[in-house]
Amino acid sequence: MTDTHTSSHGSDASAPDHRTPPAVAVVDAKFSGNVGTIARAMKNFGFSDLLLVDPPELDPDGEAYGFAGHAREDVLPNATELSFDELASSYHTIGCTAVTNEDDRSHVRFPFSTPAELADRLPTVDAPTALVFGRERVGLTNDELARIDEICSIPANEEYPVLNLGQAATVTLYELRSLALDADETQLPDVDRVRASEQTIDRVYDQWSALLETINHPPEKREKAMRMLRRVYGRADLTEREANTLLGLVRRAAERPAERD
Repeated sequence: MTDTHTSSHGSDASAPDHRTPPAVAVVDAKFSGNVGTIARAMKNFGFSDLLLVDPPELDPDGEAYGFAGHAREDVLPNATELSFDELASSYHTIGCTAVTNEDDRSHVRFPFSTPAELADRLPTVDAPTALVFGRERVGLTNDELARIDEICSIPANEEYPVLNLGQAATVTLYELRSLALDADETQLPDVDRVRASEQTIDRVYDQWSALLETINHPPEKREKAMRMLRRVYGRADLTEREANTLLGLVRRAAERPAERD
């Protein structure tokens, strides 16, 4: 791990550029496996800058590297160790906590944003940013939260809202992935759909109309049935392939009565 030193917000030349994704800071974790799990989540969702305050020993043959997956190759060995003072003074900090105040009488844990809300707003923050996660059992203390710029909390079941450290980091980084990954950098295929031509869609409707006649659907109900089908297909935005598949199915359905006769 490398070291850093204290500076004011954004004034340290060694601090990361604000245009990069947020750093991820872990404060006083007790179990090295949790640090490895967080490093892996960072790798999953495009984050690379791991900051460690009072970390446990990260043995290359221990749990941290064992849990890190491919993050053992870059995220984990390149982690920066620093003090909480350095973290608070060098970054716009976002403390992640499950326990929040219910109203505005105390601003130690209030107001707070959800990770999804942060994803919309953080691109406007013109400063190096760090997501800060605390200890396994007690998270971040009130004294630490008092020095942090803003609070983030994951919506969860009010009967049991506390996630473990690795879970909390994974959920938060997933919600913020748009800050680190472009859509074309994920493993998901292109989801753009090209709607079938109106000529093809009209053929589908004509085929359905013919089918209703063939199966002797009551004439007084055919108009209503066709209107319902138009609503369904209108919402579906059929592709050319989907429309042609439906054409084939409806055509075969219309031919069946004739075959039986």
